[in-house]
Amino acid sequence: MKTRRTFIRQSLIGAGTLMIGASMRPFISEDSDIKFSLAEWSFHREIEAGKLDHLDFPVKAKKEFGISAVEYVNGFFGGKKMDFRKAAVNSAYLGELLKRSKDAGVFNHLLMCDDEGPLSTVVEKERLAAVENHKKWIDAAKFLGCLTIRVNLHGDGDPDGRKKASIDSLGRLGEMAGKSGLNVVVENHGSVTSDANWLVDVMKQVGRRNVGTLPDFGNFCISQPWGTIQDGCDNMYDIYKGVEQLLPFAKGVSAKTYDFDSNGEQPKLDYKRLITIVKTSGFKGYMGIEFEGNTQPEDEGVRKTRALIEKFL
Repeated sequence: MKTRRTFIRQSLIGAGTLMIGASMRPFISEDSDIKFSLAEWSFHREIEAGKLDHLDFPVKAKKEFGISAVEYVNGFFGGKKMDFRKAAVNSAYLGELLKRSKDAGVFNHLLMCDDEGPLSTVVEKERLAAVENHKKWIDAAKFLGCLTIRVNLHGDGDPDGRKKASIDSLGRLGEMAGKSGLNVVVENHGSVTSDANWLVDVMKQVGRRNVGTLPDFGNFCISQPWGTIQDGCDNMYDIYKGVEQLLPFAKGVSAKTYDFDSNGEQPKLDYKRLITIVKTSGFKGYMGIEFEGNTQPEDEGVRKTRALIEKFL
């Protein structure tokens, strides 16, 4: 998982006010259809180095960045306090995270699930085990008051076989999550999942209202297992076409950024074009700020990402 990565609800969704810096200037208007969340993966270097505890993430989002909605990464749950693979729904631990988020006035929007097994493998036994592995994260997301869990369609096999397997897995997960009032979303995240034509066909064949996509601006590299464009790519799907294709099924957007240039722009991405595509699509929901740069401080990257989005939004 080295390229990226779970009782407040309607009141915060309706408010949707995000503030910038000491001036407390509104980041978006209260009547905007697009609201903002902060992806925990933006701080993966800080968390992995032990400089930031997962439990402190929602407070950091609100206190340091004025952002009132967050996206968690399942691999960061527990740290040394809890083995998340064995006890994802640890009531004391999740209760503490819920308390801290509520006290900070932060909405737990989304939980990103990685490394829980291949949901698109053609090996049925492995795939069904992966489906079952995700159940604890559906339970955790419900406990935290999330709207959505994000899953990956990783696995082995030819594209057609993986498509059939993915449709079955998402149908099962969609039914499971629907009982808890949750959405299940798939991110373009490498291999065939970065082929928007393939992923759109999966969505159409699943045909569930609570199953959709999470278009990521950066993960359109078909030739890499996690789809990142950061280190070059031999087979890249058209980023702008891909985002446009996935947006009709989107229940969130991942506004990915990498290291910034001296002008505060993204050398690898035409951000003006991307934000324009999102705006003109009629998308309504949360846009997740996710910085994945390697050489710049993560706090700086988050602030520059927010400024870049605001510039064009």
